[in-house]
Amino acid sequence: MRFIDEAIVTVKAGDGGNGIVSFRREKYVPRGGPDGGDGGKGGDVIVVADDNTNTLVDYRYTRRYDAGRGQNGQSKNCSGKGADNIYLRVPIGTTIVNNETGEVVGDLTEIGQEVLVAKGGDGGLGNTHFKSSTNQAPRKATSGFEGELKELKFELKVVADVGLIGLPNAGKSTFIRQVSSAKPKVADYPFTTLVPNLGVVDVGLHRSFVMADIPGLIEGASEGAGLGIRFLKHVARTRRLLHILDIKPIDGSDPVENGQVILNELERFSPELANLPQILILNKIDQVPDANELDELCLHIVAELGWTGAVFRTSTLTGEGVDDVKYHLMNEIEREKEREEEDPLFAEEQRERFERLEAEVRLNTEEQKEAYRAARRAAREAAFNADNGDDDDDGVEVIYAP
Repeated sequence: MRFIDEAIVTVKAGDGGNGIVSFRREKYVPRGGPDGGDGGKGGDVIVVADDNTNTLVDYRYTRRYDAGRGQNGQSKNCSGKGADNIYLRVPIGTTIVNNETGEVVGDLTEIGQEVLVAKGGDGGLGNTHFKSSTNQAPRKATSGFEGELKELKFELKVVADVGLIGLPNAGKSTFIRQVSSAKPKVADYPFTTLVPNLGVVDVGLHRSFVMADIPGLIEGASEGAGLGIRFLKHVARTRRLLHILDIKPIDGSDPVENGQVILNELERFSPELANLPQILILNKIDQVPDANELDELCLHIVAELGWTGAVFRTSTLTGEGVDDVKYHLMNEIEREKEREEEDPLFAEEQRERFERLEAEVRLNTEEQKEAYRAARRAAREAAFNADNGDDDDDGVEVIYAP
């Protein structure tokens, strides 16, 4: 199944049914009076988070969803039947945005969470509502109200506590295979990972967290190069960033420069994202068997990067050092969640920080998309102008007869 993380859909809630004009007519009841019923309510459109769905691919093929119309009122003061609501199921982690105003309508982060995105119209009133002492036979009823019509954008961001970042072939996919049951494809060529992969990391009894393997970043990712423009946004929901760095790249590149590329791309894409807590993983230590040489290389990398946070040495191939990372991450996440529960002020600061991060990432992603579209339009126009340039140099004169 294709991984689709954005989709634009149009939703139309149902219109309300009309009220009717009706009078009670029964044998031996000469003055029955008005008995027109009200129209039924139109159906609502509701978006619900479903853990059995992991992509928005369905909304790429069906882009319009209409709820049913309420039935008209009936005689004997019977109201029309209300229309059924329709439910659009999306993956957990989907943000719903009004595509016309840019307003965030809802953010679905829990199983079963629902958001009413388009409200059905109320039914019209039957003539019963208009009777009075001076108007005992009203011939007036009202039409039902129209349901809401909206154009929405669904934005899917993976919900994970830890996000893996790094250049292609740094060992991210192998790392997530070591610590979880996720089985992403592993190969020795760049961009093996084409979509984010999620894995649940178990750390003892009733202790676990979710890790996301983000496709490898390259220089210029924040400006749309490689897969960066599509997947940098997926690390916006994480609590920790795990920066995996290959200390002995197979292409002979400098690991310090490689690490700086990732740091620079994060900063360019979103300063708020770059401020998330990061842990440096010096990976593939099995490639340097000499202990003294390994120490010297690792210390050199940390010093040159100016790294002040936590640092771990691992070999995702053999599993060496991986458990230490797991327990460190679990302890950090638990401490942070406990503090949020005990300190309302810290919890509010965390919420505001994630809201700023979401807004910044969304704005930057849209700006990069628009820049990409503008560049493609300019390229097409340049190609068109080249194909339809002046032909004065060919010596042919064209005369149009009247």
